Amino acid sequence: MKLARLKLKLWIGKPSLLFISLLTLIALTAIALPRLTRAQSVAVHPQGSPVGVPPQFAIPENFDRVMEEARDRQLNTLAFPELIQAIAEQFIGTPYVAGLLDRNPTETLVISLDGFDCVLFVETVLAIARGVALEDYFYPTFTRNLERQRYRDGILDDYCSRLHYFSDWIFDNQNRYLVKNITPLLGGLPLPKTLNFMSKNRASYPQLSRDTNYQCILDVEHHLKQQAIAYIPQDRIRQVYDRLQPGDIIATATDIDGLDVTHTGLVYRFEDGAIGFIHASPAGRVTISRDLQAYVQSVDGQIGIIVARPLDPRLGF
Repeated sequence: MKLARLKLKLWIGKPSLLFISLLTLIALTAIALPRLTRAQSVAVHPQGSPVGVPPQFAIPENFDRVMEEARDRQLNTLAFPELIQAIAEQFIGTPYVAGLLDRNPTETLVISLDGFDCVLFVETVLAIARGVALEDYFYPTFTRNLERQRYRDGILDDYCSRLHYFSDWIFDNQNRYLVKNITPLLGGLPLPKTLNFMSKNRASYPQLSRDTNYQCILDVEHHLKQQAIAYIPQDRIRQVYDRLQPGDIIATATDIDGLDVTHTGLVYRFEDGAIGFIHASPAGRVTISRDLQAYVQSVDGQIGIIVARPLDPRLGF
């Protein structure tokens, strides 16, 4: 027995030629992998791997196209606001699809480039733009960027770790230097709100049928009472046009009881300087509304906007 242990110790301490050859073969095989396969959309487990396949083998439709376009046009050389707008333009016409993030009973990192709701559109554009800015065009980086934005402290844990209230999304992403809430700097007014829409409408959220999820959301809502919300009233939006940049995140504040915002999108600057709004519209698809204030005023329940500015990762954030 002692002799067997001694032989084992020597084998571990000094790898055999066979073992080294095996490692070399694995490395060469990884380098020679065939072209990555594609999927329309992918759900990724909390541990970071897509359902059924590793992330590097399941690339959503259009990902390569968007990245090739970014490389060809050298979008990484643009200022970050213009870079974000250029990425967003590539999704014009993409269908609006509601409820994509809530189709799985277990919380997974849902990724889709062929259909968006309003939040998924914003998150996808920003996740791609951050990679392009750093000349990192790889799919695993994109998925990590999505996770960092969508979940509290950037970590997918469970349903409750997702940032469900968008004012909380802004607050958490600001704490991690991904965005800056510039609404107060634009003269925003206090928006007194008690955020409890989810718990008050438990039946509308299938995952809240589980008592653990419901209790967790109650705890989140209790914590959110400490967060102040500011907004720019809808009739004052044009007054801040000259201080908005392309790619600024716009969340439309609402008068619905218990809810902070009802829609999100990005500032779009036309060549003539006009300030529009590019968003995944519930009316059907990703589109550009010509005038931001006119859009906000045209939708019942929207009373103004909250503005967050994405921070350029090239500056070390």
